[in-house]
Amino acid sequence: MMMRFHSSLTKNGSDSREIAPLLVAARHVIAVAFFVFCVCVPAWAHIGPPYPIMQNRKVGPFNVEVWSNPDVGTGSFYIIVDPPKGSGLSVPQNMKVQVSVQPVSKRLPVATYNTWREKLLDHVEFKTLVPFDKQEMWHVHITFSSSTANGAADTDVPVTPTLLGRWNLLIFLLPFLGIGMLWFKAASVKRGRRKRARAPRARIAQ
Repeated sequence: MMMRFHSSLTKNGSDSREIAPLLVAARHVIAVAFFVFCVCVPAWAHIGPPYPIMQNRKVGPFNVEVWSNPDVGTGSFYIIVDPPKGSGLSVPQNMKVQVSVQPVSKRLPVATYNTWREKLLDHVEFKTLVPFDKQEMWHVHITFSSSTANGAADTDVPVTPTLLGRWNLLIFLLPFLGIGMLWFKAASVKRGRRKRARAPRARIAQ
């Protein structure tokens, strides 16, 4: 019995030594995948939800924040207008917001689009859709006009394709495919160890 027990320990120790390098490699792959994800998400944020292109801008007494999803084809803009807290002000009903865009290269003339006001409970938001014909840097000019506030805000945004290229997507997925392969290998080693551990018990039972 002592010999069998020692043999079992030796086998289990050997299995642990087999799995340990896989776990270390898996941790390295996870770290690389996390780094790639953190680096790439800001660059590809437009593929998912809108992201802020303007924050903490002042237009008269109001605070302005702009979120956008500037895709080639149709880009969306969400303009949030908030009165300062405790000011007692409200966004006037007659406020009009327009979004003007032009390629930074100025290969096209300025195009202006009206917005519509969204009926939201916690804040006032204006929305519009803007067509973009090409991937490049675009200048965005937003004007505000009302009985109590007038002003404008400017920024540049990179307009990019709605989908990643085939090879970029493959490179992005490689770390996760590696994690899957390592997990499958570790699971196979673990199943083999369990089978070898059950074999001596079956012989003893006989």
